[in-house]
Amino acid sequence: MKKRTAEIRRETRETKISIKLNLDGEGTAQINSGMPFLDHMLTLLARHSLCDISLKAQGDLAVDFHHTVEDIGLCLGAALNKALGTRRGIRRYGFAYAPMDEALSRAAVDMGGRPFLVYRVASKRRKILEFDLGLIAEFMQAFCVQGKLNLHLDQLYGHEPHHAYESMFKALALALRAAVARDSKEKNIPSSKGRL
Repeated sequence: MKKRTAEIRRETRETKISIKLNLDGEGTAQINSGMPFLDHMLTLLARHSLCDISLKAQGDLAVDFHHTVEDIGLCLGAALNKALGTRRGIRRYGFAYAPMDEALSRAAVDMGGRPFLVYRVASKRRKILEFDLGLIAEFMQAFCVQGKLNLHLDQLYGHEPHHAYESMFKALALALRAAVARDSKEKNIPSSKGRL
C-alpha cells in the first residue's frame, strides 16, 4: 500500500517553515512554531486525526504572529494535498462533534478539491496570553485553500476560550481522520465526475 506522506518547505523574507506529514501515522507531533498556544492546537490536531506531523517554523514574531500563522496553514494544507495525491479510494467526507468540558464544536469536511471555509466562533475573547485568536481563521483559510478542501467549522458554544478552541481543533481532527481514511469499497476517485 502506497505511503501517504509529504514534505513541504517554504521560505520567504518573513518566514521559514518545514513540515513533514504522514496521513497514516499514530498521531505523533513534533511542533515548534514559536507560539505555544498554536503548538498545543496543532499537537491536538495530530493526535486526534492520527496523522504524524513534524513542524518547524521561524517567523517575524517580534513584528506580528500573522505571517507565521498563515504560512503554517499554507504549508500544512499543501502537505495534506500532496500526501493525498489523486485522492483515489478515500472516503472524501468527514464530520464530527467534539466536546471539551462546557464547550462544543462541529466540523464537516469535503476533500473534493473545492476550497471553501465557513468559520464561526462563539467565544468573544480576543486573546489567550499573547496569541490573537482571530489568527485561527487566517490559519484555517490558508489550510483550506492549499489543502483543496471544503470546511465548515462551528464553535457552537463555550465560556472558557481555551476549551472552546481546543474543542474546535479536536472536531477538525476527527472530521479529517474520517475524510482521508481509505475506503475498502471505493476503488476510484470519489466523485460522479470521475475526477476531483
